[in-house]
Amino acid sequence: MKTIKFLSALALTGFFLTSCSDDDDAPEPVNEEETITTMTVTLIPQGGGTTVTLVSRDLDGDGPNAPDIDVSGDLAENTTYDGGVVLLNETETPAENVNEEVEGEADEHQFFFVVSGGLNATAAYEDDESDYVSEETGENFTSTNPVGIEFTLVTTDASSGNLAVTLRHEPKKPNDGTLADAGGETDITQTFNLTVE
Repeated sequence: MKTIKFLSALALTGFFLTSCSDDDDAPEPVNEEETITTMTVTLIPQGGGTTVTLVSRDLDGDGPNAPDIDVSGDLAENTTYDGGVVLLNETETPAENVNEEVEGEADEHQFFFVVSGGLNATAAYEDDESDYVSEETGENFTSTNPVGIEFTLVTTDASSGNLAVTLRHEPKKPNDGTLADAGGETDITQTFNLTVE
């Protein structure tokens, strides 16, 4: 009888010890989304001409105020523009350059450029992951998946329409160049109304 009580007590002790497992395991590090208040897209015409700047500034983030949008001028017909995107977090002083984080995590980011509404223009990537240094390894990425911090925009005939610029976090790579195929989370998106003259 003593043996049965002893074995029962031992079994109960084992049950309590296993059910009270150690919950002090270190949690997985959380890679927080970037805070982006301002997107500036600069379009510099190859061979000279007027640079066009597209700016979206939303200092209250998800607040009630819509972003302030500014387009500095019109695009020229039959022109190739060298494009570049700069992202800032202007809630900090001085403003944080978010491009540094996007570049350091180039394998987890991709810009998408969607032309619509009758705008006679096409966009193409001019950079890929191998152009950037990984913040984890300190070495250049080896993949050639596109990133889109640098791109070209080629116009043809006079027209007007839209250029939507979207940054996705953790999209599927490689993808077919569409937002639908890429998936991921949208870090920032803005549609600019443009005219080609």
